[in-house]
Parts: sequence; structure tokens; C-alpha cells
Amino acid sequence: MPGNPNPTTSPRSTDIEGVRIQDLSWYDDQRGGLSVLLRNDQSELFGDRFGQVYVTTVMPGVVKAWHRHEKQWDRMVCLSGRTLLVLLDGRPESPTRGAIVERVLSIRQHQLVLIPPGVWHGFKCIGVDEALVLNVPDQRYDVDQPDEQRFQPEASPIPGALPYDWACHDF
Repeated sequence: MPGNPNPTTSPRSTDIEGVRIQDLSWYDDQRGGLSVLLRNDQSELFGDRFGQVYVTTVMPGVVKAWHRHEKQWDRMVCLSGRTLLVLLDGRPESPTRGAIVERVLSIRQHQLVLIPPGVWHGFKCIGVDEALVLNVPDQRYDVDQPDEQRFQPEASPIPGALPYDWACHDF
């Protein structure tokens, strides 16, 4: 195949310790397109383990938040629609505790986001169609002992912090 669908830049750091963002590339021809989301030679993103791959959807205007994991790393990318992904560092020992990272994810803003354990995250569909988000966590889901904590979207999961405003706003 001519062209290169692999990422052409290195992952970059964010305002939250351990969160990385990888800009993704598309190769397009008259048949359609192809994008490589994650490679096993991207040690900064791939890590040591593979758990599972799953997709989740969110309807327009709906917020799916907050949740975090104690051990699991997430790797999220939006495959269709538009989502606002919000990350909140709730780790007590983190030098970036309380920091917020907001990313609009879509095909036009094609990025993979690496989310470390302990970072609260959630997303809102900000498009007119149902959004489809792919996650490649490093652990499989254990229905008997799920590695997750949940918190309602209208409140802050960090005691004493102001709740996040999920209303539409400029970035």
C-alpha cells in the first residue's frame, strides 16, 4: 500500500502527569481510509500488558462520567461522532493533582489518549450523532472484582473542588 497510515509524531505530555496524547494519521485513497491507532513498538503508549479492546457509545448531549481505575491504564480514541473527553487528576501523591485536561476527539481531531490509573475521566457527546469511542485498556474487565470507582458527573470527585461544568464552552 502506498502512503503511511502510522503516526508521524511522538506522543506528547499534557498538564496531567502520565497522560499522553498521540496525534494519529490517515491514509486515504479512492477506496476509503486507514489509520493505525496503536503499535506494539510504541512503548510510551503500549506498555507491558494487553487486557482487551472494546467500544462504547454515547448519545448526543449525554455525559458519561466520572470514573477511574486503581490499576488499569486506558487508551481512548473516538471513531465516529464528536466527544469532549475530560481528565481530572485525583491522585493524592501526583504533582499535577487537581489539573484538568479537556480534549475534543473526533475524526477531524484524530488522537489516542493514554489515561493512567487514578485519573478521573469522562466524556460527553458534543456532536449531533451518537459517538463511538474505542478503548484499549491494559487489563480485562473482571465482573466479580471490577477495577473502577464511579462518581456522578454533576459533582467533583475530588473533595472540596468545584464541579466540572459540562456545558458547551470554548477551549
